Amino acid sequence: MARMHSRRRGSSGSDKPAADDPPEWSDVDEDDIEQRIVELAEAGHSPSEIGVKLRDEGVDGTPIPDVSLATGKKVTEILEENDTDPEIPEDLRNLLAKAVRLNNHMDEHGTDYQNKRALQNTESKIRRLVAYHRGDRLDEDFSYSIDEAEELI
Repeated sequence: MARMHSRRRGSSGSDKPAADDPPEWSDVDEDDIEQRIVELAEAGHSPSEIGVKLRDEGVDGTPIPDVSLATGKKVTEILEENDTDPEIPEDLRNLLAKAVRLNNHMDEHGTDYQNKRALQNTESKIRRLVAYHRGDRLDEDFSYSIDEAEELI
């Protein structure tokens, strides 16, 4: 598939190995995994950071290679069940942070046209993503502006 803002094709990322069951060496209880996920979310970690921490540190020293195989639910589903899910989806939050960084750079360096184009492309992605999440994970009246993005980030 082609990139959104260029005429090139991008290189695809790696795929996870196909597995139906969690590995035998990782035998942590589902409740312990869910409890650890909620603890990490309350500490301010995003869902992807939680997955990395569980993979690297695990629960009580036992790594969790894949939360969905171990529990049957995704990290975001577990967070929603325990009312600790973030108010803004993680993909949108990352794009908002990028737009704020690019805008701050534009304030200092007004003639950086490459950066100006990157900001335009990022804002385009934000508007598309807001339209996708509106009504489901975002309020119906949510709209993007750089001032609101700075407040949210």
